[in-house]
Amino acid sequence: MEVNCEGCAGCCVDWRAIAPPDLDLDHERRGQYRPIDDTYNLVVLTRDDVRAFLDAGLADALTPRLFHADDGVEIDGVELAAIEGKPVFFVGLRKPPKPVGPFGAAATWLPACAFLDPGTLQCRIHDTELYPTDCTEYPGHNLALDAETECERVERGFGGARLLDDDPPDSLAGLMLGPQAVGQKVFLYPEPAALEGVVRRVAAGDLDRETHAEFVATAAASAPGTTEIDPAHYEQAVERARTADSWAGRVVEEWTARAGECLDPEQAADAEEAWGAPPTPGWE
Repeated sequence: MEVNCEGCAGCCVDWRAIAPPDLDLDHERRGQYRPIDDTYNLVVLTRDDVRAFLDAGLADALTPRLFHADDGVEIDGVELAAIEGKPVFFVGLRKPPKPVGPFGAAATWLPACAFLDPGTLQCRIHDTELYPTDCTEYPGHNLALDAETECERVERGFGGARLLDDDPPDSLAGLMLGPQAVGQKVFLYPEPAALEGVVRRVAAGDLDRETHAEFVATAAASAPGTTEIDPAHYEQAVERARTADSWAGRVVEEWTARAGECLDPEQAADAEEAWGAPPTPGWE
C-alpha cells in the first residue's frame, strides 16, 4: 500500500462543496445504518485511541456519532441504531471549518480535521503516539474490503495519481467487523433516557460539555467484546473529558466562530500555532 498525500488531504477534508457535480460522495450514508450527522469521512477512534486523547488532555477534539436505523430505539422522534436497547455510537475527530486549498483548488472554507495544518495539509499529530489507528492504516481497510478509497475518489474528481499501490497491509489492527467491534469501536450509551432532548444536538455537533464528556468517558471505560463499562474508569474519564481545554479544542472553537474571516491557509496555519498547535514539517 502506497499513497501520494502531498497537496491532497482528501480523507481529512470535507471536499464535497468543491467536487465535480457528477461525483457521488455519499458513500457513508447507504445501507441499514446511517449517521445522523453530516460529517464527511469521520475518523473512527478505537477505545485505546480515545484513552490516549483523554490522557493527552485532548478530549475536546473528539465528537460522538449516532446512527439512524430502521429498527432501533426511538429518542426525540429519531430511530437510533441500538444494541440491547442502548444507542450505539462511534467517537471521532471534530471537523471545524478551515480555509484550505486541497488538490490545487483555490482556498475556500471547508470542514477539516482539527489536527490538519491548513497550510501544509499535513497532520499535526502524524508520527506521534496519538495518531489514530484508522489514520495509520488508511486506506488499508478499504483495500482489504475491496471498497473504493478516498484516494480513488480524488483521482476521479481532480485527476493525478494518489493511490500508488493497492495491495492492503498484511496486518490491520483497526479492521474490526461484527461483535469484536463492540467495546472497541462501537460503544453503547448506557442511559438512553438521558439522550432525550440531546439527539439533534449530537447531529449538529453542538453538545454541552457535560453530555460530551459522558459520551467520551463511556467509550474510554468500555470493556472490549462486552456491553459493559468500568464504573471507576468512567468516573476518572468523565472528569478528564469535562475539564479538557486543549489547543485542538481552541482551534475548533476559534475557526467555528471566525469562519470566513480570512482565506489565506498560511495565515490560518500561523494562527493555529499561536493557539498552541504543533508545527508540521512541510513537503520535501
